[in-house]
Amino acid sequence: MLHATVRLVLAPLARLVYRPVIEGRQNVPRHGAVILAANHLSFIDSVVIPLVAPRPVAFLAKAEYFTGRGVKGWLTRQLFTAIDAVPVERGTHRAAQASLEGALEVLAGGGAFGIYPEGTRSRDGRLYRGRTGVAWLALTSGAPVVPVAVIGTEHIQPVGTRLPRIRRVTVRFGTPLHFPQPTGSVRAAQARRAATDEIMDAIHALSGQERTPDYNDLPAAA
Repeated sequence: MLHATVRLVLAPLARLVYRPVIEGRQNVPRHGAVILAANHLSFIDSVVIPLVAPRPVAFLAKAEYFTGRGVKGWLTRQLFTAIDAVPVERGTHRAAQASLEGALEVLAGGGAFGIYPEGTRSRDGRLYRGRTGVAWLALTSGAPVVPVAVIGTEHIQPVGTRLPRIRRVTVRFGTPLHFPQPTGSVRAAQARRAATDEIMDAIHALSGQERTPDYNDLPAAA
């Protein structure tokens, strides 16, 4: 019920207010398992992509978004529940693996799952090296990967701000990528790295961001 309300009310309202430029929606398969791999510029990305995609998309979300108190906590919890967000604890290898297994469940059920290969949002606008969890998902599930670029979302809710601003954004959906199981002498780790690099190349082609060979690690204070 709540999810239907979001799709029928919030999606058209968001498009009216923010007037997003949406390109390549036809590249997202309407049925069956699919992975949407996107760059990550803002907290709001996990809301924008599901609202403009042609089908529901589940994203991982910090468990704190589901446990907040007061009116703000309730609103945040309702929003992330409505867009099919999957709560996840962060900070440990076990938590990371558990989040991937949760994503695998979404794909096994024929759903669409969104993931940020960079791991966390870019604080300087550059596109960081992808982590291989996205390739593990693709190779394990057999689902195609649709590269996605979000442009301008960092201006809607910059890091450190509380309230969203009205800024126009662009979301580009690229051509699906398919990754067969590695055979012969190709090792699983090599296959995951190669697939991840191909995905990041596709995201870069859509976003036009400056690239860096570094991983995007959280600041020490985080």
